[in-house]
Amino acid sequence: MAKAIHSMVRVTDEARSVAFYERAFGLKVVDRLDFSGFTLVYLSNSESEFELELTVNKDQSEPYELGSGYGHFAVSVEDVTAEHQRFESLGLNPRKLVEFAPDGVLVGRFFFVVDPDGYEIEVLERGGRFK
Repeated sequence: MAKAIHSMVRVTDEARSVAFYERAFGLKVVDRLDFSGFTLVYLSNSESEFELELTVNKDQSEPYELGSGYGHFAVSVEDVTAEHQRFESLGLNPRKLVEFAPDGVLVGRFFFVVDPDGYEIEVLERGGRFK
């Protein structure tokens, strides 16, 4: 069976992105591979072995065009209301907290936040299928 190990996003400013992901999600740099044309930065925390890979292309000065194909990265938290308040207090500008209940059945509670490069991150409360 395949095991999911990381997801990658391209970023324009390594320090700014590392600071955002540490403040927002407690992700810390676990490895950094520097090459002549690009740098790969791997972020993780004790909650999961899954890593977020930041790719910094050294010749990229303009923001990336995310296009219409990118969806989002998602994380789960114990208390989404507390996390939403924490994000607000840090000035991370989370979107509104949503209770997703189509047909009256609660599927999940979540909010979205956008990282410095425009990538959307969904913050879901743990429960049901969202562990």
